Amino acid sequence: MAQVERIVILTGAGISAESGIDTFRSAGGLWEQHRVEDVATPEGFARNPNLVLNFYDMRRAALSQVEPNPAHAALARLEREWRGELLLVTQNVDDLHERGGSARVLHMHGELKSALCTACEMRSPWFGTMIERPPCPVCQAPMLRPDVVWFGEMPYEMGRIYAALATCDLFVSIGTSGAVYPAAGFVQEARAAGARTLELNLEPSEGSRLFHETRLGPASVLVPAWVEEVLNRAEE
Repeated sequence: MAQVERIVILTGAGISAESGIDTFRSAGGLWEQHRVEDVATPEGFARNPNLVLNFYDMRRAALSQVEPNPAHAALARLEREWRGELLLVTQNVDDLHERGGSARVLHMHGELKSALCTACEMRSPWFGTMIERPPCPVCQAPMLRPDVVWFGEMPYEMGRIYAALATCDLFVSIGTSGAVYPAAGFVQEARAAGARTLELNLEPSEGSRLFHETRLGPASVLVPAWVEEVLNRAEE
């Protein structure tokens, strides 16, 4: 770790699952309750906006029932105590990283607690419901949608992410399936740039073979242990 100056961390649904947030791919998960075409595509929103708005209203409300877990707290500790550069990229739309203490979080798939106006294209913090078609805080048009990246849409800040991957010394993937692109390709980008790569996951992902090292177990156990290891080695 003495040679590591820049770390990029990618987190996925697995880190939030231990806080009680349902994942899309788990048994009985959200994909079994709703078709992806109906609730996570622009076409689904155009076809049945009430279904989509209600789906995300319920998910937003459910955030108040969950809390950050030790994995979130450990990453916040790493951010505070790590002396090098650190970028935390998450595929998750919840706010558990922020509530766990992290400040440098990039939500590549958007955020539940944000609204996107389809009229003026401005984003605004949002904590209530959208099903009643409330006005946009900026332009007053009743044209809000969840500020969530759906299938077929471009994730946020990809230029910044790829720039960080091109210069990082260590890339760490936590709780991801390795099935959703472009995030599934980050490990290859990092390796091509010469970075070491580490996967922390409950079970092997679809991209496990691409990592230099994979550690299996609950994120709430693996992540605090890894952060402790990183900080201790950095002091040697």
